[in-house]
Amino acid sequence: MAKFELKLPQMGESVAEATLTAWLKDVGDTIEADEAVVEVATDKVDSEVPSEVEGVLVEKFFDVDDVVKVGEVIAVIETEGEGEASETQERTTTEVQEPVTEEKAAANLETQMKEVKSSVSAEEQTDFSASERFYSPLVKNIAREENVSLEELEKIQGSGKDGRVTKDDILSYIEGRGEQPVQATQVAPAASAPKPQAAPAPKPAPTPVSVSGEDEIIEMSRMGKLIAHHMVESVQTSAHVQSFIEVDVTAIVKWRNKVKNTFQDREGEKLTFTPIFMEAVAKAIKDFPMINISVDGDKIIKRKNINLGMAAALPDGNLIVPVIKNADQLNLVGMAKKVNDLANRARHNKLKPDEIQGGTYTVTNVGTFGSVMGTPIINQPQVAILALGAIRKVPAVIETPEGDLIGIRHKMFLSHSYDHRVVNGALGGQFVKRVADYLESWDINREI
Repeated sequence: MAKFELKLPQMGESVAEATLTAWLKDVGDTIEADEAVVEVATDKVDSEVPSEVEGVLVEKFFDVDDVVKVGEVIAVIETEGEGEASETQERTTTEVQEPVTEEKAAANLETQMKEVKSSVSAEEQTDFSASERFYSPLVKNIAREENVSLEELEKIQGSGKDGRVTKDDILSYIEGRGEQPVQATQVAPAASAPKPQAAPAPKPAPTPVSVSGEDEIIEMSRMGKLIAHHMVESVQTSAHVQSFIEVDVTAIVKWRNKVKNTFQDREGEKLTFTPIFMEAVAKAIKDFPMINISVDGDKIIKRKNINLGMAAALPDGNLIVPVIKNADQLNLVGMAKKVNDLANRARHNKLKPDEIQGGTYTVTNVGTFGSVMGTPIINQPQVAILALGAIRKVPAVIETPEGDLIGIRHKMFLSHSYDHRVVNGALGGQFVKRVADYLESWDINREI
């Protein structure tokens, strides 16, 4: 018999860890090759980890809600035969016999924390739900074990992604906190005593919500909590300003009605308005490249690639933003195929982690829900986002050589939110006006 180590695979660009959300197999279960063993989740995408071999699951190393780093062993599967799998088993045995390293000691600490968690009663556990900040289950367990209050935890500066508090951050804080009483006993000369600093203002407690007997309490989903956190963080980071412009898209509506059946017969794809809008946005970004930037402290990062995020609805009603990479290099047919593919797989939770990474500008279609316009929140670390309003038939003044007249036109609003720290009103307004110009100058005789 041989043993195969099932490891957390690379989940996409810049993704270093994932949360284990469900075990699909129990110890003793038979597993087929390519059969899913465990479900994991990154910030927005849920994925399954399949087995590369067939065999029997003999050991699990993580529990549900544990955070797993890319490359860590999740489980061990026992397989038939010798060879490479046997070498893996020998390597595993050798590793067990090696001296305990710092990394393995930390792993032992994690195990101890899990044991402590199970022994602490519900009344003794600190409630971290009042915080808008994300903390991993491991960090919460260590905080409870070391009696770190929520107020203390909020003050720890995280070194993880998006400022998250990591295991090393909280352990360093606990070690430093243990030294504080000793330092306090040292008497310094009065002349050199530093002036006492004003204590930071305490964070206001959330206003309690009254609940009657007829009200229903619904737990927020994991993704809902993440989205809420990201939205608040974006508003606190960027100075949001909006510009609005009304666009006459009559030519586009007529052209699409004329070619949509031919397009579907030839390409096997539906031609929606979204790829047309995405094409116009990509062209406008090439004209105004300083809208395709990010802010890093007091530095501006000018992005070379134009990667358009496209807000799409998930089955549970939440939104996700798959990314069309190098959108300016796609023709309309390629754009339509990419839009349809990403939207379809988003609806069925089939997006890969890498497909929601690396966006440089985002477009959201609020018109899908009947909204005439909207004020979208910027998708960090980007600096702008465009909302597409509903297309409506409205009476409008039409200018002709013979004079002005009233006619029925198809119109919509474009709502442009941008970060006023780095995008001034001129650039923000000129950009959305350029998108409108591309849409209004649409060639009714364009070939597909």
